[in-house]
Amino acid sequence: MNRTGVQTSTPAPSLSGWGGGRERAVLVGVDLGVRSRGNPAAQAGMRQIVVCPELAAPGSKLDEDAPENLPVPGVSLARAAQARSSTELDAEESLAEFRELVASAGGVVVSVVMQRRSRPDPATLIGSGKVEEIAGVVASQEADLVLFDHDLTPTQLRNLEATLPCRVLDRTQLILDIFARHARTREGQLQVELAQLEYLLPRLTGKGKAMSQLGGGIGTRGPGETKLETGRRQIKRRIDHLKLELDSVRQVRKQQRQRRESVPVPTVALVGYTNAGKSTLFNQLTGAQVLQSSRMFATLDPKLRAIELPSHRKVLLSDTVGFIRNLPHTLVTSFRATLEEVAQAEVLLHVRDASSAYGAEQKAQVEKVLDELKVFGKPRIEVLNKIDLLGEHERQGLLERNGEVPVSARSGEGMDALLTAIDQALHSDPIVDAELRVPQQDGAVLAAIEAGMIIHSREYEGNLVRLTVSGPASLVGRLRQYRLRDE
Repeated sequence: MNRTGVQTSTPAPSLSGWGGGRERAVLVGVDLGVRSRGNPAAQAGMRQIVVCPELAAPGSKLDEDAPENLPVPGVSLARAAQARSSTELDAEESLAEFRELVASAGGVVVSVVMQRRSRPDPATLIGSGKVEEIAGVVASQEADLVLFDHDLTPTQLRNLEATLPCRVLDRTQLILDIFARHARTREGQLQVELAQLEYLLPRLTGKGKAMSQLGGGIGTRGPGETKLETGRRQIKRRIDHLKLELDSVRQVRKQQRQRRESVPVPTVALVGYTNAGKSTLFNQLTGAQVLQSSRMFATLDPKLRAIELPSHRKVLLSDTVGFIRNLPHTLVTSFRATLEEVAQAEVLLHVRDASSAYGAEQKAQVEKVLDELKVFGKPRIEVLNKIDLLGEHERQGLLERNGEVPVSARSGEGMDALLTAIDQALHSDPIVDAELRVPQQDGAVLAAIEAGMIIHSREYEGNLVRLTVSGPASLVGRLRQYRLRDE
């Protein structure tokens, strides 16, 4: 869909897709309800604009790393490291995370604007005076777009686009753009396109003056209305088509799961906040070479690999898409076929970034999405990743906490403890103890015991081998003719 509302066959361009270079972006953070925060500056109504000096001159050489590493105004390392009881990021911390999203989308930040209000403005979210101020910043910095770290209503988006001399995107649009950039498989592309169209449909009235809103008065029933309704019908037809294709994908996944369930191999799913290190952990445990990146949402398509636990049981490990604060509902709905792997898993590995100052908030956001997927009650192992980035004192503190497994997916530290924790959390096909007496000539049986069980003792009695073992109940049951007694 282009800016005039006419449907196109290709998705909206990404932040690095105009003119072949990185787009220059003005970031707008919005702090609502500031009177309750106890922030003197906020209560005084301070509004700040911070311009990145090294990016002020258009055409100057851009440091590729500078935009992502520029400090967000008002955020100190000391304050960010303080423990907080709230599970919500404040406006400055949210804006710091928003910078990472912009970097993942291929944009470069040239200016940061923060607006603090007690309540949102229905017309523009930030107020007409602030809109004029941002327009001046856009003109002086020759910015390509304005990005809001907040969702905009169709009316707000229309009013802002009519006033500002560049494109306007809100938080959800930016996340959808990143998903579109990282979708590699046909399934991922279908899911992203569905989410984009479902988000766009109610906002068609805000896409340019030619698509003026419908009304019942004189002069409101002209070509604009016909064009708008045509665009709506085209999008609705495309949405229906995408849903049918994704239903086919879901059926294929269901058949694959049914084939897997015919052989009792449980599934363990990795879940967690985006950029927590899930793909790196997946590679460490499986030896796979899936993409691991510091960019947000580098993984969209689920990956399945078999791993062997200390009990010699085989399980399937699934790598899934990362979650984020205020994950757009359209994405949760569109990716339901992918997230069904989470619903079918027996155990969830909640991978958390132990080095993040916002660990509590990120944990709360992941649990919110798990609850929406109706899998919050599943057995879950808390995996504290990236301990290699912590100091010795902090690492020791993690080791003393119960119910959590500290690991470093990069170095491999803690992998044995994690595999043992997975072993203990699995309830299907439990580990049982048994004594077996097997004739030495039954080489295939002895080989199966060696491969699939833990042998505690082995004694030879003439032509027989007496074994004390621990192994999966399914395998022990198949060897019932050799069993003496259960421990």
